[in-house]
Amino acid sequence: MRVAIFAQKYKLEHQPYIDRLVAKLNELSLEHVFYSDYSVQQGMGETGFTDHDSLVAFKPDLFITLGGDGTMLNAASVIRELETPILGINLGRLGFLASTEKNQIEKALDVWSVNGHRIEERTMLSLHCSIPIFGDKPLALNDFTITKRDTSSMIKVHTYINDEFLNSYWADGLILCTPTGSTGYSLSCGGPIIFPDSGNFAITPVAPHNLNVRPIVISDDSEIRFNIEGRSENFLCTLDSRYETITSEHEITIKKSKLKTRLVLPEKISFMNTIRQKLSWGFDTRNV
Repeated sequence: MRVAIFAQKYKLEHQPYIDRLVAKLNELSLEHVFYSDYSVQQGMGETGFTDHDSLVAFKPDLFITLGGDGTMLNAASVIRELETPILGINLGRLGFLASTEKNQIEKALDVWSVNGHRIEERTMLSLHCSIPIFGDKPLALNDFTITKRDTSSMIKVHTYINDEFLNSYWADGLILCTPTGSTGYSLSCGGPIIFPDSGNFAITPVAPHNLNVRPIVISDDSEIRFNIEGRSENFLCTLDSRYETITSEHEITIKKSKLKTRLVLPEKISFMNTIRQKLSWGFDTRNV
């Protein structure tokens, strides 16, 4: 079996966990390579895979990320149609996606080696634009956003669902998220938490001018189209952590991608367990 290891920024304090990971992979006789940029940061030179094409050539059976949720989002855009299962080792903070804690590295790989893991498929977004943007990676696991680019006045986002007019949002921006992304930026703007298998997207305005405008939940079979107006010439458009500058000439359509992101999860970890733990639900400091 082959394992690809992906991380973005090397930190010296992470080295003990990297050593533990490599030792366990060697113990299990699993062939493995690191993302080349990360190898260079470690002082190992340019080894391993460099991009999507070299990952395709390597044909990994498992994709391990070292970091937080942002690292896993970037990993999804690298994996694409391979749909290689991702085991996220959390070296960050909150970690809704990176469900394996750094002290559980050996246990997680032992479980994987005997097929004791669970694979959960997550919906992704696919973007089409009248003026091509985002190159060969018009995909997002978390969310798509349109926001004002600077401190200028609010923007106006005309929104259509299946070619039927929904609303013109006067706001600082608009978020369209998957269930995976519902616990991210959308949640911080008052959006709902959506269960991964619910078959829905959420549209959440960012600081809307009209207080009667609220987040809404729609079917993930919907096709959502956006046109943007504003006093500024440029606006900001994002897919997860990637961004492009757009203008009012860009007409953007978002729909569910045919591709899925596949997450490796411990058998006992459920979505309800994760949100209870990460959001401290049911915990009251007055009772401690």
